[in-house]
Amino acid sequence: MGVNLTESAANRVRTFLQNRGKGVGLRLGVKTSGCSGLAYVLEFVDTLNEDDQVFEQHGVKVIIDSKSLVYLKGTQLDFVKEGLNEGFKFNNPNKKDECGCGESFTV
Repeated sequence: MGVNLTESAANRVRTFLQNRGKGVGLRLGVKTSGCSGLAYVLEFVDTLNEDDQVFEQHGVKVIIDSKSLVYLKGTQLDFVKEGLNEGFKFNNPNKKDECGCGESFTV
């Protein structure tokens, strides 16, 4: 099981990549951070690493390193607009808890 990218998220990533003018896809990962332990990381990928797993949906590649995949299996990445705010939303079935501000989570 990999990662699910909604059509809305794929459209947003595709737009970012087109505006950027280069890139293989979007890297989704985790890093140690925040008050709950882990935080999501999103960045553009120009070259794949040896341990990368590539998932493609709606014409967009999502790249995840093998260490992060353990925490992200089954995650849905969505792009939502709520009032004046917009951004990526992570629906992670592995998440057990998150901090009050939503910046970090535990598994």
